[in-house]
Amino acid sequence: MKHYRQELFFHLPGRRGFVNITPQVEECLRESGIQEGLLLCNAMHITASVFINDDERGLHQDYDAWLERLAPHAPVKQYRHNDTGEDNGDAHMKRQVMGREVVVAVTGGKLDFGTWEQIFYGEFDGGRRKRVLVKIIGM
Repeated sequence: MKHYRQELFFHLPGRRGFVNITPQVEECLRESGIQEGLLLCNAMHITASVFINDDERGLHQDYDAWLERLAPHAPVKQYRHNDTGEDNGDAHMKRQVMGREVVVAVTGGKLDFGTWEQIFYGEFDGGRRKRVLVKIIGM
C-alpha cells in the first residue's frame, strides 16, 4: 500500500467564492503514482469547504445566493459566535452545509467521477491564505 500527502493553498480576495480545484487534485494523483485506491480532499479551515458538483457558473451563483439566504452575513450580531469579536459566524454555517471533504475512488490512475463531476474549493470567509489537504492511499 502506498500513500501520498499534499497541501494546496488558496487565497481568495473576496469574502466568498468557488474554485474548481480538479486540475490540482489530478496533478497530485499523477505525482502519487497510485493507480487504484482512494483520494481524500478536505478543507483544513473551518470556514471553507470542499465539495463535488458541476462546473456551471449559474449553479455557483445559485449556491452563493442560496447560502446567503440560509446564513446571511449581516447583521453580524445575529450570531453568538461573533460575540468573540469575529464577524464570520455565517461562514461556519455555510461550511457545515457544503461539507468539509470529499472522497473519490481512484481507478486506473484516474479520479473515478460520474458525469460532470468536478472538485471545488468553497470559500466563505476569504481574504487570507487557507489550505486544502489531498491524501491518497492505494496501490
